[in-house]
Amino acid sequence: MSEMIKNRYDFILMFDVIDGNPNGDPDAGNLPRVDAETGMGLVTDVCLKRKVRNFVQIVKKSVKPYDIFIKEKAVLNRLIDESHDQEEVVSKEKAGDKTEAARRWMCANYFDIRTFGAVLSTGKNAGQVRGPIQLTFGRSVDPVVAIEHSITRMAVATEAESEKQSGDNRTMGRKFTIPYGLFITHGFVSAHLAEQTGFDEDDLQLFWEALKSMFDHDHSAARGMMSTRRLIVFKHNSALGNTPAYQLFDLVNVEKKDKTKPARSFADYLVHVNKDSLPSGIEMIEFI
Repeated sequence: MSEMIKNRYDFILMFDVIDGNPNGDPDAGNLPRVDAETGMGLVTDVCLKRKVRNFVQIVKKSVKPYDIFIKEKAVLNRLIDESHDQEEVVSKEKAGDKTEAARRWMCANYFDIRTFGAVLSTGKNAGQVRGPIQLTFGRSVDPVVAIEHSITRMAVATEAESEKQSGDNRTMGRKFTIPYGLFITHGFVSAHLAEQTGFDEDDLQLFWEALKSMFDHDHSAARGMMSTRRLIVFKHNSALGNTPAYQLFDLVNVEKKDKTKPARSFADYLVHVNKDSLPSGIEMIEFI
């Protein structure tokens, strides 16, 4: 295990999508999520955390202490109950001590719990964990337009469908895409909460790697071309922090080069970082 992190971090993640649906809404026929008042595209924090989890699962192969708690086909209560079978938990006599010991074991063995937190009280009680890393929704820089495409399939699923179509076997469907969207997400890393979950420097470096590369391992026909474009991190020289996060985020400005035309690539935008106004006690790291 490496050292616990001793600094607060605030960061900006920029990512884009070309001809894809970055985060469909199942309550709206899987349409791309959009702010109804402004037309700005949205990507939930849950969606981004899923991609981080998937990247870590690929890189670390679900081996403890980098296992993933929220993963496909996981039975969560079974995993929580497993913590109560550990020697260091069984040896505790009081219920409260057992809960705390189980919580510590879960944090030590599951990367996403000690990173994002989790509710672990649904089975044998392992308490609740508030994670040191939190993300906002991704929001597009400009309004996006969801385009509906009709698609065809030269096959049917059942014999009955084939008979109804007299052997034509042609079925129709729909697909929704955004021609282009540049999204910005803000994130926060708390050294105080990291101390409570055991989130250390190695975990932090793995998290940065995930943000940089997660879209390269998450391609699908529905999502089109998604890429991380910029990752700008503000490192405070203390655990408490030196300045409010919003003042740091305001140092980064994104604007479209030609406001008369819709953007269709990252090259259509200009990203300006005001390094001259960086407050004292803040180190800026541009990973991308």
